[in-house]
Amino acid sequence: MTATTLRVAGRAVGRYVHRAELPGRLSPRPYLHPLTTLAGVPVTEFMPGDHLHHLGVSVAVPDVDGRNFWGGRTYVRGRGPTELDDHGVQEHLGLFRNGPEGFTEELSWRFGDRELLRERRTVAARALGTDCWALDVTFALANPGDRELTIGSPATNGRPGAGYGGFFWRAPAEPERAGVFTADAEGEEAVHGRAAEWLALSGEGWTLVFAGATGATRRDPWFVRTAEYPGVGSSLAWARRLPVPAGGTVTRRIATAVADGRLRSDEAGALARRLVEGSG
Repeated sequence: MTATTLRVAGRAVGRYVHRAELPGRLSPRPYLHPLTTLAGVPVTEFMPGDHLHHLGVSVAVPDVDGRNFWGGRTYVRGRGPTELDDHGVQEHLGLFRNGPEGFTEELSWRFGDRELLRERRTVAARALGTDCWALDVTFALANPGDRELTIGSPATNGRPGAGYGGFFWRAPAEPERAGVFTADAEGEEAVHGRAAEWLALSGEGWTLVFAGATGATRRDPWFVRTAEYPGVGSSLAWARRLPVPAGGTVTRRIATAVADGRLRSDEAGALARRLVEGSG
């Protein structure tokens, strides 16, 4: 295992695992876990019993040109969730920058001998105050091949409302259901599948505020679960497949405030504005 410790103001707030020994059906990939608030409250969950392929915080896609980079069963139109031998691997190739504030990493998304995507990923951590820090994740997925490929989801393959795939954060399960809200809506049913400039998820002693830090990212709908488990993702292919032309690149950036305590909507909104100040 190869890992980098993330620090904010000299305090360890989490670990990013570049190389992990994981079963193939989990679609092995780098991940962030554990992550905590500045007070030490855990805000990620790893390989929970309900979804073993949920790996803290990661970039995961259920369908890249028909290959599974999410893990677990594959949704097949007309058959439903199906066990298939179609799992890809995100292979760590190297670091271009690695310091106390974060790193830039190169990755190869592979299925067998074929490279489907080449990724440049930047992960950075910074302080937002004495009780909050920010995690900034940018990923650029380039198509190195000589033909267009497409990114899909269970929704684009026939499962309504399951448009997940992209940045995904699995939060810890607690006795009380997590709260979720945006600037003008509250609850899973009200925010799931909708675009919003920011979205907050809160639990016992913590709040996560997610914000798209580019125009393209802000247009992506949020995938939200609180009833079944607490998790939030920014969806690349909610209603239709996302094409990546030969030689083309798809880039997304998500900034997340990791705060101690349960925040009100106005407090979450103020943090969201700070997250994206100066972004495109």
